Amino acid sequence: MNRPTPRTMTALRIEGPHRAALARIPVPRPGPGELLVRTSLLGLCGTDLELLHGTAAYLRDGRARYPLVFGHEWTGTVVDGTAELAGGQRVVGHTMVHCGRCRMCGRGRRNLCERLTEVGLYGRQGAAAEYLTMPVGSLTAVPDTVPDRAAALVEPAVTVVEAMARAGCGLGDRVAVVGTGTIGLLAVQLAARLAGSVDAVGVDPAGLDLAVRCGARHAYTPGAAADRAYSLVVEASGAPSAYRRGLDLLETGGRLAVVGVAGEPAEGFVPGELALRGLDVYGIRHGLDHYDRTLRLFRDGVLDAEPLIAAVLAPGPEALDRLAHGRTGPPKLLLDFRETR
Repeated sequence: MNRPTPRTMTALRIEGPHRAALARIPVPRPGPGELLVRTSLLGLCGTDLELLHGTAAYLRDGRARYPLVFGHEWTGTVVDGTAELAGGQRVVGHTMVHCGRCRMCGRGRRNLCERLTEVGLYGRQGAAAEYLTMPVGSLTAVPDTVPDRAAALVEPAVTVVEAMARAGCGLGDRVAVVGTGTIGLLAVQLAARLAGSVDAVGVDPAGLDLAVRCGARHAYTPGAAADRAYSLVVEASGAPSAYRRGLDLLETGGRLAVVGVAGEPAEGFVPGELALRGLDVYGIRHGLDHYDRTLRLFRDGVLDAEPLIAAVLAPGPEALDRLAHGRTGPPKLLLDFRETR
């Protein structure tokens, strides 16, 4: 017999700039069309740091405010199910929750929804808590053969899948991935399967070594890669200088998929270069349509979460401190909310 759902729960909450703490807050109640989900594992990422430091665009434009229960890379278990998703079903949650009624949703571009909310960023409570509510249509069932540790990395991986799909990555491509964080290493893994070859470009020696383990043919520092030419470059670092670097790495007629989110101007960028060199630039805004496909990629071993996971930690502000002070090599920290019950 299932235990009754408690009235309050533990959450890791950002109280203000540079301040996070564990708190007891009410368990949310599902609205129409929503389910209550019990969080299992939560991945931490750079956007969470921006929320902690007060620099996130969502805070600057007023969409997000403190106190904030963050967390958008997660997997969990449905508490009380429906015909679509039974109680006890393991799921991953979609970061972007679309309205399904606006002009963009009607055009099939749900990631550009005009009434969009994003879990743990603005408009919806995040998964840094024992429970959260989600629209049933914003949950995807996890196959039994995909472990929780892999399911927790599906959210960043869907953006990589979108990047490769939008840019048309294929066997004729020579691919360079700039950046060796979670997104970059997942991009290396997928490009190693889809493209003719993939190289990695980064500044962290341990990250470059890991990129080779993930399938990169070569791993270069930015200076060493300067004389290379690629048909497709995936910019996954988010550094403003990397946008310029990505263009420099392209052959004539090449494509740049911009996944990293740089918050400052890209010095040295001349727009006319796009026309004169015949370059295509794709801005990748998440991969909302690819959750099922991405789970299959983990199931089939095309994507592998294990080399990317640095540690699984108990929820607490110390985990954010560890994220803030940097790591080399495996980039992903996971918080385990299963042990808080």
